[in-house]
Amino acid sequence: MPPLRIIPLGGLGEIGKNMMALECGDDIVVVDCGVQFPDDDMPGVDLIIPDVSYLVERADRVKAILITHGHEDHIGALPFILPQINVPVYAPRLAHGLISVKLNDRRPTRGAVVEAIEPGIGYQFGDNFRATWFRVCHSIPDAMGIAIETPRGLVIHTGDFKIDHTPVDGRTIDLTTLARHGAEGVLLLLSDSTYAEVPGYTQSERVVGEALDRAIADAPGRVMVATFASLISRVQQVVDAAERAHRKVGIVGRSMEDNVAVATEMGYLKMPPGILQNLSELRKLPPHEVVLITTGSQGEPTSALVRIANKDHRDISVIEGDTVIISATPIPGNELGVGRTIDNLMRQGATVLYDRISTVHVHGHASQEELKMMLNLVRPRYFVPVHGEYRHLMAHAQLAQDVGVAQSGIFVLEDGDVLELSEDGARMEEKVSARRIYVDGANRRDHRSQVFRQRRTLSKDGVVVVVLSTDKESGRLVGEPKAVASGFMEDSETEELFQDLALTLSRTLAGDPGLADQPDRLKSKMRETAREFLASETNRRPIIIPVVLEV
Repeated sequence: MPPLRIIPLGGLGEIGKNMMALECGDDIVVVDCGVQFPDDDMPGVDLIIPDVSYLVERADRVKAILITHGHEDHIGALPFILPQINVPVYAPRLAHGLISVKLNDRRPTRGAVVEAIEPGIGYQFGDNFRATWFRVCHSIPDAMGIAIETPRGLVIHTGDFKIDHTPVDGRTIDLTTLARHGAEGVLLLLSDSTYAEVPGYTQSERVVGEALDRAIADAPGRVMVATFASLISRVQQVVDAAERAHRKVGIVGRSMEDNVAVATEMGYLKMPPGILQNLSELRKLPPHEVVLITTGSQGEPTSALVRIANKDHRDISVIEGDTVIISATPIPGNELGVGRTIDNLMRQGATVLYDRISTVHVHGHASQEELKMMLNLVRPRYFVPVHGEYRHLMAHAQLAQDVGVAQSGIFVLEDGDVLELSEDGARMEEKVSARRIYVDGANRRDHRSQVFRQRRTLSKDGVVVVVLSTDKESGRLVGEPKAVASGFMEDSETEELFQDLALTLSRTLAGDPGLADQPDRLKSKMRETAREFLASETNRRPIIIPVVLEV
């Protein structure tokens, strides 16, 4: 019987780009294929995707990518990964719709095979894997966990989940199936750790619905609600509250428009007749009859809400008396952007409700007591916490130990670690490549690229171009060196500085007349001399670009 290998390629030791490979014999299946959004210190980076070099080298053995739900950190990398690994994707119905739109937008992935699954039905992948999806609660409809049968035993992957007994769509987590699996025996549990540090229980979505009802009904003027474009259940709550308050609804932001269109077409969003209006129609209505649902809950610079807050949105500006509801919790790192957006909205006369002052958002992940319930239901022999930064994984591992999982059966992995389960037990094997791959426009780069270091330097200290002229016939230096700068210092501050730099360059080059016949060495000397001079005089280190002109 072949060993079972668990290989996280993303999502362990970090938030986002979730991707887990399971390998047994000649078969590999992959759970999720998500993106991560860049930090502020990654200028020019659009997205971060998993490193799939391990899978590319074994592409003939990869049978399928199994999706748990339709959030970007679980499906967003598919347009970039599928051209490298041409395998079918199996996903719940809503995720299937969102993925299909995403893949059809790109020529390389228009022919990709995406299959819609139904929970409770088994799907065979190769000789060694059989997967059955089961329902969980999360902040998007059709969220699923996956039970994967292997020759070694059953693996349960929870996906992102919480235990909500009153979800918006009425579909509760399938605790019966989880309990049955636990009674029959589970080899390995892979469970969501995002909120493993939070004590107690996660509040139900019903609490948010009640808060939105009150806020929209009591607002004296127009209401704008900002949330994640993929948070379809929250959009439904806003639509329901708007209907009860006799208001019309408009959608602002391309990603929100696309997701609402797909979810409505597939029946996951129920729009009362006539409630959805375009912006031109909404302008004809008095403000107290209007609700706008928009993107920008994370303070993203190009999102609709941020452009409205900055007074540069083409169609919408803040009106005195507006109520803005930010129905999301800032992702770590986004707090400053969200705070700045709130301040700018308030300066223009809007009342802003957000999670710190009103129950307008609850998160979609299990807190400690729910995580313990999952562990007690499933009773796994081995446990690996997934989806979270390292401290979240460690907190979840401690919870597992508290409820009786043997410490020898708990493994805290990070991206690239390999856990092998065999007849001899479980042990950590070799580490595989699981770098961050940065999507930079049409290019992809890894952490070794000099481009990002140079961009950070440019954003901090600017660029200085040093120009030298040589005689085309003799190769001798002609005239004095010149320097121009961008983003370095004010022009008034560089006039005398660049004169001194020219003098220093002239003296240095005059001391080595043979440089004129060696262009590469000449440029290197110009760069080195200018860098040392400017660092000494200004304590700054701009990018130095040497230019040699033949005249």
